[in-house]
Amino acid sequence: MSVFGKSRPARSRGKVWTGVAVTAASALLLSACASGDADSGSGETAGPRDELALTIGTALPQTGNLAFLGPPEEAGVAYATSQINEVTDSTGLTLDVVYGDSGDTDNKAYETEIPRLLGEDVSAILGAASSGTSLQFIDQVVGAGVIQFSPANTSDAFTTYDDNGLYFRTAPSDVLQGEVLGNLIAEDGNQTLGLIVLNDSYGTGLAKYVTDAFEAAGGEVVAAPTYNTGDTTFDAQISEVLAADPDAIALITFDEVSTMLPSLFGQFPSDKLYFVDGNLKNFADAFPTGSLTGAKGTLPGLTIDSIADFTGELDSFLEAEGTPALEDYSYAAESFDATVLLSLASLAANSTDPAAIAEKLIEVSGGSGDGEKCSSYAECADIIVGGGTADYDGISGPITFDEVGDPTEASIGIYEFGEDNNYVAYEG
Repeated sequence: MSVFGKSRPARSRGKVWTGVAVTAASALLLSACASGDADSGSGETAGPRDELALTIGTALPQTGNLAFLGPPEEAGVAYATSQINEVTDSTGLTLDVVYGDSGDTDNKAYETEIPRLLGEDVSAILGAASSGTSLQFIDQVVGAGVIQFSPANTSDAFTTYDDNGLYFRTAPSDVLQGEVLGNLIAEDGNQTLGLIVLNDSYGTGLAKYVTDAFEAAGGEVVAAPTYNTGDTTFDAQISEVLAADPDAIALITFDEVSTMLPSLFGQFPSDKLYFVDGNLKNFADAFPTGSLTGAKGTLPGLTIDSIADFTGELDSFLEAEGTPALEDYSYAAESFDATVLLSLASLAANSTDPAAIAEKLIEVSGGSGDGEKCSSYAECADIIVGGGTADYDGISGPITFDEVGDPTEASIGIYEFGEDNNYVAYEG
């Protein structure tokens, strides 16, 4: 099963904050270390290659509080798969995808889906989008000797997690997003801040880094009530924040924000509301025109503008497949890149064994430091088949994994809502 969909956000030039994760938090001890057994450069003669039938599963949110991320993520996987299989004749590798639902920590779809996916003899499971959901099944996946690769997990918990070297992600840690958002709120002239926070590893972790950055800039967090996944009413949290009379409110939530917002409209100015990657989406006519004018939000990855060619190609692919158009593109590029990287690592390892693929993921991302730059699966595959070492720079960024599977370089896009309740790149 796959779930796809579309809207075409207006194109505009925007501000992107970029950073190397090690500069955001030295405590994470991130570095661009190489795999110890990486192949040498592109001058080698290729050895015999096997025909590789690689199968991966997806545990992305078709249901639950991040279901709006499922369509762009699955579309990114499907588009990458089409490009990978277009050149099978020259690479020998075919990719098959078994689509599954991660759900969330309330509906627990993963409890039946993960065993089903593992039963399909997958080399990797791509997902979940939610850090809290991924933490519910990471032990099950890596314990089975299978790679878990998320396009959207941002919790810092994964940096030090005991994952047997089988966990990777294309999204950066929340250390960087928290720093960018906290500084943005301060730079907008706000001196006090209220937060409403999802009580899981993603929400509390991101709230911590937003708070640290905002307070380091001289601000004060005056209220930060939490709620739990599955909660349906948020009157107590909203009342607590409004009673503290903050200059700004940061909503560190998933799609529960859709229920919260009507209670804030008319009581708090929209241009003092701040969103995060877990809830930044195009609301369009879900609310009256102008309800969100001036609200801002952050999203890891390059801005929509800077990946306009990719989103246009993705639109054309979905149309040709007869798949519903996308309403949002969040994490589509990261999902595309994750799929490409898994396939390149399988090609480099000349194997579909998960451990062998994991050993090559750092190398094909450029972590070995001696690869030849390439920016498409076909281009990188040619290098590998020719006996060289590929260094894939993706749609979502350079990626470049460190020794724990975290990307060492990242970009954070800043967006602003217009009168139509949709967001575009912020030009401030």
